[in-house]
Amino acid sequence: MSDDAYRTIRVTPIAGALGAEIAGVDLAGELPDETLAEIRRAFLDHLVVFFRDQQLRCDEFLAFARRIGEPVEYPFVKGLDGYPEIIAVTKLPHETVNFGGIWHSDTAYLERPPMATMLLAREVPPAGGDTMFANMYAAFESLSPAMQRMLEGLRAVNSSALADVSKTREDRIRDSGHGDDREYVAEHPVVRTHPETGRKALYVNVAHTARFAGMTEEESRPLLRFLFAHSVRPEHTCRFRWEVGLARAVGQPVHDAQPRERLPRLHARRMHRITLAGDVPR
Repeated sequence: MSDDAYRTIRVTPIAGALGAEIAGVDLAGELPDETLAEIRRAFLDHLVVFFRDQQLRCDEFLAFARRIGEPVEYPFVKGLDGYPEIIAVTKLPHETVNFGGIWHSDTAYLERPPMATMLLAREVPPAGGDTMFANMYAAFESLSPAMQRMLEGLRAVNSSALADVSKTREDRIRDSGHGDDREYVAEHPVVRTHPETGRKALYVNVAHTARFAGMTEEESRPLLRFLFAHSVRPEHTCRFRWEVGLARAVGQPVHDAQPRERLPRLHARRMHRITLAGDVPR
């Protein structure tokens, strides 16, 4: 059922937890301020939004991103020639690991994690290669009040060098010739407050969170394992099927992952990604 609270776009939720499709808009065109404001509101309301049939050139994709936020370069993979803010997110037929193929919140190891990331599908397999998303507002709100109070007093240490997530980007680092093997480490609140909505979200993820600040990894492990599993419970998630020309924007209160399918049997999947600058979590 469509959301009738919008005047210039059509917004159709795709799941109870999060996610919506936005129709009636051509992202390559000169969008009026009212339309951009409604896209922004839908994004804040639904956390991840999708636009079908968007055959955007790189300059058009980047121009739309600049209307939404500030594109920044991804630290590990070199951008496209002439478009350093756009990286190729690719899974080739012979590869067995997806780029980002583990539940994660994008680049939580940076001092200023992104406000959002945007993807545009250029090539997709005939089956498989879906993406799953999890709502971190819901993950926090469904915890007991006592657990919420305890977590709000904790900070987490996030690293870019954890083994499982590092493996998902090895092929793209090698192909791009970027060669950035530095470890990025940042400490953030376990519960962060969104600067626009004022809502609280759980902010730890299995790909990047190594331990709680002031604790060892061994001491942190039991609680982190619980939070990792709790955050991606089915009632907090949705799953979406890609198609060529589908554009997606996902916000910070969201985890996403590509399910671990039998990837060698899939065709190639090729996306273009833009990262939008965020703020220091509070």
